[in-house]
Amino acid sequence: MKYTLLTLLVVGFFSGIVFWGGFNTVLEWTNTEKFCISCHEMRDNVYKEYQHTIHYNNRTGVRAVCSDCHVPQEWVPKMIRKVQATREVWGKITGTINTAEKFEAKRLTLARREWKRMMANDSLECRNCHSFGSMDKEKQATRASRQHQNAVEEGMTCIQCHQGIAHELPEDMEDDDYLN
Repeated sequence: MKYTLLTLLVVGFFSGIVFWGGFNTVLEWTNTEKFCISCHEMRDNVYKEYQHTIHYNNRTGVRAVCSDCHVPQEWVPKMIRKVQATREVWGKITGTINTAEKFEAKRLTLARREWKRMMANDSLECRNCHSFGSMDKEKQATRASRQHQNAVEEGMTCIQCHQGIAHELPEDMEDDDYLN
């Protein structure tokens, strides 16, 4: 059977659309809260902690889901983070964090990895919703206003002061683990 170049291009074009649509659909599905807590390691550990934070329940009804804090919005950083997340999938498959005890034993290692990532990207995920420039310091508590002004002046990033904002800090943290 002989195909013309035009036929091959048209088939290739539409196949590309179908592939890209499927890829994008799966990518977005893995950014949902439902997906993130579908494994008991997350649902029974960090998700329970998160439910007691302002990012879960607040006066405005605006909720940050797991991916808002753990997955960049921009395409290239998002792809890098998705590749990095295969380490977490591997932990699920191999059972290295499948009990509360195993999770707690790994909590500091996992937290250090996340803090390092957030330091390296200047707390990009935080800044998708929060920015120093948009803060109304007049409406903040005096201490918070002063701290945010100091952070701006010193070129600090969110995670340096807000470790443990959505999850409990590991019990076995060392002095060097505190970023501020």
